[in-house]
Amino acid sequence: MSDSPLPVGDPSALGFDPDRLAQIGPAMQAFVDDRRVPNLVTLVARHGQIVHHHACGVLDLDDDAPAGLDTLFRMYSNTKPIAGAATMVLYERGVLTQDDSVGRYLPEWRDLQVRRADEPMLTERARRGITIRDCLTNTTGLANPGTMPHFYRQQYRDTLTKLGWIPTDEDAPRPNNRERIRALAELPLAAQPGEQFGYHVGYPVLTAVLEEASGQPLDVFFREAIFEPLGMDDTGFYVADDAVHRFGANYAPREVDGEIRLVAVEKAESSEKVVGPKTEFSAGGDMGGVLSTAGDYARFGQMLLNGGELDGVRILGRKTVDMMIGNHTGDMVIPMTGPGFHWGLGVAMYHGRGRPPLIRSVGTYGWGGAAGTTYFADPAEELIGVCLTQVMSAGMMPNNTYQEDFQRLVYQALV
Repeated sequence: MSDSPLPVGDPSALGFDPDRLAQIGPAMQAFVDDRRVPNLVTLVARHGQIVHHHACGVLDLDDDAPAGLDTLFRMYSNTKPIAGAATMVLYERGVLTQDDSVGRYLPEWRDLQVRRADEPMLTERARRGITIRDCLTNTTGLANPGTMPHFYRQQYRDTLTKLGWIPTDEDAPRPNNRERIRALAELPLAAQPGEQFGYHVGYPVLTAVLEEASGQPLDVFFREAIFEPLGMDDTGFYVADDAVHRFGANYAPREVDGEIRLVAVEKAESSEKVVGPKTEFSAGGDMGGVLSTAGDYARFGQMLLNGGELDGVRILGRKTVDMMIGNHTGDMVIPMTGPGFHWGLGVAMYHGRGRPPLIRSVGTYGWGGAAGTTYFADPAEELIGVCLTQVMSAGMMPNNTYQEDFQRLVYQALV
């Protein structure tokens, strides 16, 4: 692979007004100058060719080391589309199907109880098992700390402690994902599988399923099935020793002296991604998910947009990708997006019904991450956009509309 993650194209030949496209960089710089974000790395590609790739800001607000095109970002839930693709790899191999019960791979999940809606202290047997599709579409019915009854803190104290939902001694060893998933199976479901949208909670279960089904640790499976074939050399769950200088701090908006300012919540040098035991691998983005660059992630996105192939390497079949990005949640309203979206297998797609139009085309899909990362792919325009920074709950910072501004500036540049 060349130094450029994708071929560099002529914006005019690819359907852009160059002057309009050139507005993206200064607009992103303005968010950095106002300290609404520490940095921004953005990339736009059309017809598989890059027309914009820009970096601004610094890796750490206490330092002056600049962010670059090769800066590494904690992708958090931007790991979910990768998990969807990895699941479809196993589907194509004939190892699993989307409608397999997770109990096929994880025995403790074979006999599930559901909390009764009319009497939360009572349970009933689940009408069916949780499926792999449920995990990918956030429709497992699993409980989470925000939805479980308060009395669970006493009734299931040991279980909640294993899950980390009740604080414990900081020196106590953290259970691994498989141990946490065994504990999670001890809790009654909050709803029947497939009936309610509950974000993320199924992805740790999916992690255990993918490891059992593939016979590999998740990091190895992702690397061999996706990262290495696509030349995503900078993508993985931990920072390589020779890449620490490209990894920055993570921030969150906090009130300081009556103002909302960015405060570091994790420094690079003390990050679990650098100094941790390197044992936390999650398909959904826990503990920061995978680390990646804008260029690497664009290669993944371009592979999907191409129907499963990039540079002569086929990861998935074209119809498998169609299935992955299709509607797996019917008319269910997705609280995080509002009307007009459905969930596929690891991505959300804009179908446009029940809401005023957006500037993106119907059929555009993608997702974002907790630390301010996002990507979209528009099949109608053969267009990809990647926009990365490192701010948790970025929308809590006043006027921090960099994602919306980035998308608007990309589309307004099309002619």
